Amino acid sequence: MPTRLPSLARPDPTTAAPSAAPPLSLEERLTLVNAAMTARLDEAAVAYEVNTAHIETKPLDLTDVVTGPLDTRAAPLPDLYPTPVAAVLQRAHQRLISGGWCKDALVDAGGARCMLGAIRIEAGGNRRLEADAARVLLDAIRRQFGGEVDSVPSFNDAHGTSRVPLRMVDQAAGLADARGL
Repeated sequence: MPTRLPSLARPDPTTAAPSAAPPLSLEERLTLVNAAMTARLDEAAVAYEVNTAHIETKPLDLTDVVTGPLDTRAAPLPDLYPTPVAAVLQRAHQRLISGGWCKDALVDAGGARCMLGAIRIEAGGNRRLEADAARVLLDAIRRQFGGEVDSVPSFNDAHGTSRVPLRMVDQAAGLADARGL
């Protein structure tokens, strides 16, 4: 019987060509990019270690760097406003920043003050100066938020954070200065 040689003919056209893989999802692509970047960063770290191994460094003595706690108390601002009401409002603003702001009380247990409490302490017992500062503050609040605001304490207590009340005391200081008060 004769030996059969393998056929050099083309394959049968009925066999299907391998299909293309489905496209990768965004998560799969991000995972591949993350893996590639991690490999590149690891390679760069090794190259850095090799390239800097010959550089001599002396250990850092932390006693030369860390000297102690810094004085973190805020320095009082100079009086920017020459008029008395504007100066009281500016000092009240600074007191609210440094001493803290509160609501529902003139002064809370921690010493934080509301807007009116800060004005009262900065007026130094001068009731007329305190009343003038509170009136200018209420005018500034009503300019910004409309005439439905009843009083400075109700405006103060309506806020959950100090951001808006502090901004209004600062704006009131500028308003008092513009009015020459």
